[in-house]
Amino acid sequence: MVQTPAWPPHSTPRLFVDEALTEGSELRIEGGQAHYLLHVMRLKEGAPVKLFDDRTGEYLATVTATGKRDLVLTVEAKLRERETTPDLWLCQALIKKDRLDWIAEKSCELGIARFVPVLTQRCVADKLKEDRLRSQMIEAAEQCERTALPEIGDLSKLDALLRDWPEDRSLLFCDERGGTPLAEVLVAGSHRKSAILIGPEGGFSDDENADIRAHPQAVAVSLGSNILRADTAAIAAIAVWTALNPTNQG
Repeated sequence: MVQTPAWPPHSTPRLFVDEALTEGSELRIEGGQAHYLLHVMRLKEGAPVKLFDDRTGEYLATVTATGKRDLVLTVEAKLRERETTPDLWLCQALIKKDRLDWIAEKSCELGIARFVPVLTQRCVADKLKEDRLRSQMIEAAEQCERTALPEIGDLSKLDALLRDWPEDRSLLFCDERGGTPLAEVLVAGSHRKSAILIGPEGGFSDDENADIRAHPQAVAVSLGSNILRADTAAIAAIAVWTALNPTNQG
């Protein structure tokens, strides 16, 4: 028996669009996205495209008109609702931009709810290009079939972050100087509304370390006996947290 091919095909391109989608709506795609669809994927009229909006979910659209530098997509049907994400924040001290880009990409793949950039005494950078981080997250979500993007918080100095920290959220401080194994902390207590705090290259200063440890919501945790780079530590901690909170809903 001849099987009917899957529709849409697994090779269907996916795009994020920054507007609410509804069935029957039309979108004009321009710029880099249009170049990708027209000249890289070589889509013609009638070709399918998957769209997600980080608001309502994922949709199937069809190319209904093409130009040299733009094309029109008509939204045909909703494929699935926007996914729920664990209520996990990553508070990441600024590090070199290529490594920070990597953290943004991988943390989106793993499904955090919020990315909070932090400025500390030993940060090698003091400015953040939010649009660069967002583009990394969008590309990761497009490729990994995510329908939700992390929120990006404002760049905060560490002292302000600690001062304004919400009383109902655990702050899991990944400290290379020592702490309770993260898995043990998660198994022993309820940390489903959490944030992971990762330092910069060179770690936190002595004063910063003391201030974090003194905070009432902070729990010093260990990721093992090896000293990890900041980007490795961030992804390792998120992976442990999500593995031990499989049913958490944001």
